[in-house]
Amino acid sequence: MVDIVPISSYPSYIDLLPSIQTCNITNLPENYFLKYYLYHALTWPQLSFVAVVRPKNGYAKSNGIAGAGAAGNVAGEYPKVVGYVLAKMEEEPTDGMQHGHITSLSVMRTHRRLGIAERLMRMSQLAMSESHRANYVSLHVRVSNTAALRLYRDTLGFEVEKVESKYYADGEDAYAMRLKLDGQWMDWKAIEKRIAAEDKAKAGEADGDDDEGEPVGDMGKKEDGDEAEKMVKVKVGRGLGVGDLVERNESQA
Repeated sequence: MVDIVPISSYPSYIDLLPSIQTCNITNLPENYFLKYYLYHALTWPQLSFVAVVRPKNGYAKSNGIAGAGAAGNVAGEYPKVVGYVLAKMEEEPTDGMQHGHITSLSVMRTHRRLGIAERLMRMSQLAMSESHRANYVSLHVRVSNTAALRLYRDTLGFEVEKVESKYYADGEDAYAMRLKLDGQWMDWKAIEKRIAAEDKAKAGEADGDDDEGEPVGDMGKKEDGDEAEKMVKVKVGRGLGVGDLVERNESQA
């Protein structure tokens, strides 16, 4: 079983980064120094995600450092990394629009065709739109990488913006692609309005709980000085004398 969790799930990013670098070196010709991964992890920890193999015996109990769910379960543990997505926000966008960028994406060959790359991308895109209200996300891909093109264009909906000549170190061209994210923004005003309406409804229900009908048992008894209620003893069951009543009625008839 493979879990997709943010890099920030782990107490120390440094302990996890060598495994991410290994995954990169094993699968991609574009490699980076370890400090470049650390730069992403420290600056935008919520945007980069890792795919890790769940231990056979399960995770140890969370020590409370990370959040709930899968992220909380893996806190403090550093299992095998089988995929990652390294992402960032453009610090000085030339077009003046806030947007994210996918720096690198890789999945080990042993764990491909499981939808891991798609899940990594979608989670990073969602984090960009929710955390930074990114207008779009951009990336570069080799023109010869048909598998990556199918993922970005056909599955995720990226569009080719332009072709950048000799973008890579070996001289190969790259497609510059982008995907709009403004449709994924959360409408916080609408959310706050809904929460306020729910709180108001709950408050109204609480006020309506005061009218609970007539008092029962010892509740609501009149204090001393009030008019005393008459207590009448009645017979029940056999003590009612049903046979006597019948004879008396027949004699009257």
